[in-house]
Amino acid sequence: MATNIGMMDGAYFVGRSEILAWINTTLHLNLSKVEEACSGAVHCQLMDSVHPGMVPMHKVNFDAKSEYEMIQNYKVLQDVFNKLKITKHIEVSKLVKGRPLDNLEFMQWMKRYCDSVNGGGLHSYNPVERREASKGGKEASKKSAPQPSSTKGSTAAPRPTSSHARRNSNDVPSSVNPSNQPAKAPSKPSTSVAAYDEQITELKLSVDSLEKERDFYFAKLRDIEILCQTPEIEDSPIVAAIKRILYATDGDASVVTEAQAMLSLDPKEAEALSPIAEASEEKSGSETQKRKKILNTDVDAAGIITLSPRQRLTDASDVHCSGSPLMTY
Repeated sequence: MATNIGMMDGAYFVGRSEILAWINTTLHLNLSKVEEACSGAVHCQLMDSVHPGMVPMHKVNFDAKSEYEMIQNYKVLQDVFNKLKITKHIEVSKLVKGRPLDNLEFMQWMKRYCDSVNGGGLHSYNPVERREASKGGKEASKKSAPQPSSTKGSTAAPRPTSSHARRNSNDVPSSVNPSNQPAKAPSKPSTSVAAYDEQITELKLSVDSLEKERDFYFAKLRDIEILCQTPEIEDSPIVAAIKRILYATDGDASVVTEAQAMLSLDPKEAEALSPIAEASEEKSGSETQKRKKILNTDVDAAGIITLSPRQRLTDASDVHCSGSPLMTY
């Protein structure tokens, strides 16, 4: 029984259309998007289909609209996972937002799990009857039921119109065409809207996958940066070359060649080419200048202190004499 499935498992390569067909046939529903199951009620009934009687269906809310109501459904699902000792983590905060990619991945895992239990076969399970015990379950069943009845009505409706048209074909030949033209026209907008919805869903999925990929590689680069700051290897040439690549600007095309050249140089020369080493050299140069100034002032002060009192008096008298205008006479 599969509880922990890796991201490279074949279950995560199942398409949305296959997932939707599996949900609708298993639970007798009429979902058009995977994210319509974000309330968690569908997940609870899927677990009930493979483990009959394990899920308290009277606590499941198929009419959940707010995040608070959806979270209650996921609490029921988590209790079932705990009873069955399933260690799969449920990312409730992402699922309740109705993001297509997150809901698709979790539903792919659900299909993989349900298929692994008894080969995915359902033994005399009545999803409509089980759903009636839930809040909003009857309404969910009614939404999925009108499809066959509407098709019957649509096939039976043209019969009286065709007989009526046969009787009055000679009287009103032009009135039939205007009535038929508006009926054909709305089919074009409906198909275009469905195509646009599908494109929007695909774009959302691609954006979500790109965001996950970006965060994944950013975390890897951050781990490399932290590793390069380890004191034991910070001064090695290969670390200096890696830092050269990490801290390079976007327009620097020769950074790879420079990093390769740093590997063939001595450690001191490699440190000289490193951008961090240049900054450290500037700081050390400024610090040495400050130290020289402090040493010079200390030397002057020490020279004044070492003079004898007689030498100090003679120096002071020389200053007064040279500065007085009377000494010129």
